[in-house]
Amino acid sequence: MESILRSAAPSALAVLVRRTGDFDASEDALQEALIAAATQWPRDGVPEHPRAWLVAVAQRRHVDAVRNEIARRRREERDAVLAPVDEGRAPAASARDDTLALFVLCCHPALSRPSQLALTLRAVGGLTTGKIARGLLVPEATVAQRISRAKQRIRAAGARFRLPEAPELPGRTAAVRQVLHLMFTEGHTASAGDALARPDLTAEAIRLTRLLRAATPAEVPWSAETDGLLALMLLTEARRPARLRVTSPGGPPELVPLDEQDRTLWRRDLIDEGVGMVERALATGEPGPFQLQAAIAAVHAEAPSTAETDWVEVLGLYDLLRVVGPGPMVELGRVVAVAMVHGPERALDDLAVVALEPALAGHFRVHAVRGHLLALAGRSDEARAEFAVAASIALNATERRYLQAKARA
Repeated sequence: MESILRSAAPSALAVLVRRTGDFDASEDALQEALIAAATQWPRDGVPEHPRAWLVAVAQRRHVDAVRNEIARRRREERDAVLAPVDEGRAPAASARDDTLALFVLCCHPALSRPSQLALTLRAVGGLTTGKIARGLLVPEATVAQRISRAKQRIRAAGARFRLPEAPELPGRTAAVRQVLHLMFTEGHTASAGDALARPDLTAEAIRLTRLLRAATPAEVPWSAETDGLLALMLLTEARRPARLRVTSPGGPPELVPLDEQDRTLWRRDLIDEGVGMVERALATGEPGPFQLQAAIAAVHAEAPSTAETDWVEVLGLYDLLRVVGPGPMVELGRVVAVAMVHGPERALDDLAVVALEPALAGHFRVHAVRGHLLALAGRSDEARAEFAVAASIALNATERRYLQAKARA
């Protein structure tokens, strides 16, 4: 039943916001409807149209609130807007447009990235404030403040529940993709804490990206980048079963780097879906950053081993990516590909330039990559020192143990 509620809640909220124009009140009404469903459905059975049931109950709650709290003339105007319809018979295209409009509203440019992320998880993902806080490793009060301030800023900005004009939509959808990618990245490798990954967060990011993909018109050229994002997530998630191992009874799990992973543990269903998706996306025209990242992941996913990976192709894709979607982490990834194609000494020279990026100042990954390259070059003492530095500043406990082990080895 929980999965049915989580699936129906976002589109139900979208319908309510579209009708009422009031995000706060719609969410409050939907929460009451969800409580009613949790009480009644186990007793009476799940209705044939769960979303229609939630909309009808929430709408009644909202109408009651309006009648109790605002003046008669405004109440009458609101009642006219809130005339009941048979939501169970709504056309699929309307539900799709509502979902996309809700995504875009949650990622309004007036909001910061953390606020966009929290509001998306709450409104579209249907997660509680506590679950969002646990997923993002921040206090629950912080998440509550972000969501509350996000709603206030949306209201102050005069944002309305509607799809932006056609020229705006690609950019606004790009913001949604960035939020979903941030969510997945934090779930795949937590920036801090004891656990390496948060599978609940990666699963939610994949679910929401599938939702965004279904809501985005397939005929628009920028939809391919949403396919690229989903493919990247699937290909990355496919490796999760092989990323950790336990070497001693009761001991903490250890990180397994890509070149040591048992590839028979990788999920072929996700790899097949992701590879097929990125191939179709790349065939549609000029590739975007997520498509190129997915293409790199696909090369790794299809290689029998690290030694048999087509590193020349990987380097070529990184060269394209640094033009289409440049960034410090792109440069770090490219340095590793340079080492595999041209040797570690050449890669160390490139890393010396990349490390000057202000965004990478004090980042443990710079030291970890340098340690890896020094080890490949046979410069063991220097490698040991770099791994030790990386371990001293890494915030994730699993990564820190891995780097400590590399330093000892």
